[in-house]
Amino acid sequence: MKTKKIILYIFMFLPLITVLIALQFLPDTIPAHYDFNGKITRWGSKYESLISPIWTILFGFFMLGMARYCAKKEEDGKNNENICLITGIACLILFNALTGYSLYTDFTKVENLSLVVVDINQITFGILGVSMIIIGNIMPKARLNSIFGLRTSWSMKNELTWKKSQRFGGILFIIAGIIIFVVSCLTKGMTCFFWAMGILVFVAMISVYYTYKIAKNS
Repeated sequence: MKTKKIILYIFMFLPLITVLIALQFLPDTIPAHYDFNGKITRWGSKYESLISPIWTILFGFFMLGMARYCAKKEEDGKNNENICLITGIACLILFNALTGYSLYTDFTKVENLSLVVVDINQITFGILGVSMIIIGNIMPKARLNSIFGLRTSWSMKNELTWKKSQRFGGILFIIAGIIIFVVSCLTKGMTCFFWAMGILVFVAMISVYYTYKIAKNS
């Protein structure tokens, strides 16, 4: 558990350290906003690059808080605390990658993201796909709680519906994660975005319906 917390802290503060070093070399004016077509709509100060690392740190502390809360609520073992930490690490890895991508576009002053070999959607959904595979593998280990897992009023009806929901949700997450990762490798831009989001919406609908069915039949 201590090792996971150390890893989480590393990914919490790594973007801030990286950006603080990069500030010495960044141009004074950097791309600050892009539209859905990947074209720049606003230029801003290089100090705006600090916004993402700050949000990353705040999110990291949020996940640590959730982990502590789970530890207090869990009477036997530390399954849910462990799951919160792993989920937090997976999310922070994504934030770190996005910070790196942002620094690249800042240094090179990219005005059209479609000209970049690997675009933001490929990075985002590629890492998201891998994260879903990891989370899907640990979901069945989650004990009944109000923070993590496939949580609906039906899945939380009792221990049996909870366990069945997490097992089904875990399998669905793994399958969806693999598909999203493949999509991120084969497509880019808005095509990648819409395919990935469509898969996520489909997974959410199927998951909720499944919890309803098992609660109704139990």
